[in-house]
Amino acid sequence: MHSSPPETRASLILRLPDAADVAAWDEVVAIYTPLIRRLAFAQGMQPADADDLVQEVFSAIARSVSQWLDRTDRGGFRAWLLTIARNAAVNYLTRRGTRTLATGDEDAAAMLAEVPAPTSEVSSQFDQEYRREVFRWAAAQVKCQVAETTWAAFWMTQVEGISVAETARRLEVSVGTIYVGRSRVMSRLKEVVKQHEVTQWC
Repeated sequence: MHSSPPETRASLILRLPDAADVAAWDEVVAIYTPLIRRLAFAQGMQPADADDLVQEVFSAIARSVSQWLDRTDRGGFRAWLLTIARNAAVNYLTRRGTRTLATGDEDAAAMLAEVPAPTSEVSSQFDQEYRREVFRWAAAQVKCQVAETTWAAFWMTQVEGISVAETARRLEVSVGTIYVGRSRVMSRLKEVVKQHEVTQWC
């Protein structure tokens, strides 16, 4: 049984109340947008509806994250975001764009800050998607930092399941080069993921 994936790092979350912190928001949006879109598609939404839902969810988070941070029983950020996304999806499907998720006033923000945690089944599915998305995000970072052959050595053997010997033959390098390249990429991936996450919210 897999352990729960680590939470988004606390230092990043603490920067979210600052709407001008583009780097913090870019990182959160990059990780969570695909997850929210898949949640939307699972609810039968069309791509345009999914895009609207993404905007609503992040707008709701921007309005309410400060209140959520003030809570002593806040729990994990990912669970809170998932609950907002699920509630927003339900609201969106029932109103079909006739009104916004929240008006942006303090009462609405407080309501969003107080939403309960999602069920364990949905959380587990969301956690699995989160793991995949963090890997995709980290892979995109690392791919730009290593040589093409080094990345290919990792991708072909670890993702595509091609043997080391066959990968070496296709890339026209030694078997040792494949092992070294793969190890280098895996180490760097772990570093990037660790930079993004911590084991728990403090």
